[in-house]
Amino acid sequence: MHAILGITGPIYLCIALGWLATRAGLFQRGDMRVLGQFVLYIALPALLFDAVGKRPVGDILDGRYLGIYALGGLATMAAGLLWTRRVARQAPLPAVVQTMGMSCPNTGFVGYPINLLLLGGSNAAVVLGMNMLVENLLLIPLLLALADSAGGGRHWRAVLRGAAAGLWRNPLVLGLAAGLLAAWLGLRLPAPIERTVGLLAQSSAALSLFVIGGALAGLRLHGMGRAVARIATGKLIAHPLLTLGVLAGATALGLPLVDPALRTGLIVSAACPMFSIYPILAGRHGEEGLAAAALLGTTVASFFSISVLMGWLG
Repeated sequence: MHAILGITGPIYLCIALGWLATRAGLFQRGDMRVLGQFVLYIALPALLFDAVGKRPVGDILDGRYLGIYALGGLATMAAGLLWTRRVARQAPLPAVVQTMGMSCPNTGFVGYPINLLLLGGSNAAVVLGMNMLVENLLLIPLLLALADSAGGGRHWRAVLRGAAAGLWRNPLVLGLAAGLLAAWLGLRLPAPIERTVGLLAQSSAALSLFVIGGALAGLRLHGMGRAVARIATGKLIAHPLLTLGVLAGATALGLPLVDPALRTGLIVSAACPMFSIYPILAGRHGEEGLAAAALLGTTVASFFSISVLMGWLG
């Protein structure tokens, strides 16, 4: 138990510190947006570039990892839609919004700090980079297209075209692409710039957790316990279990994920709570209240679920 708390404790203590500092008035919730912008636009892109650019391309992009992570997300998406529509009897748009919370983990602000403690900086950053590829190229655009289609908005093809165009403005994708290019060409930055990038990268883990805690301050469940429990169960239990099922299926087919660090990173990533922009994306369809409540409830519950997962992983 002490070993498990040694991993999960610092993660959730940083989240709690952000929550307490904001509740005490040292920071406003609006300040978390500014700090989050720093993490999103500077610290995490620097981290991706720093880790990816120093490794051979073959060590960065693992096709089996990418495929298993993608299939795990798609399986969760399909199961979530089936559950919310057929069992919970939700209308099409609320069903898609709830499924969005089940199938897109917060691999940048929560998954990376946990994997950093488990796997070390280099492996954790490679896992983060591959997760970002799958999430930004496949999962998020597909969910946005489904939500717009269910809400009677733009045609799904127009949504996908817009998402594809937006990739070139996504700082994480740009940082990853720059790192891949540097790795492919064998480029190295001048020493002062390389150290600067390294310093910025080191700031990402603790600050991202602090931002999550500050963003949760002031959120309320507002009597939506049943829907929040459904989303949290889908995210914290169904998603990692379905991803484990895909991993086992790949192994049975003779396509195992050999690297133990990648296997651990895969499972931990799928077990994380949903991404922090979930209420923003849900707000486009008037569902920001439920999304914010689900973000709060799932993040709190993830302390216990991830602690159990750490014990199972040994």
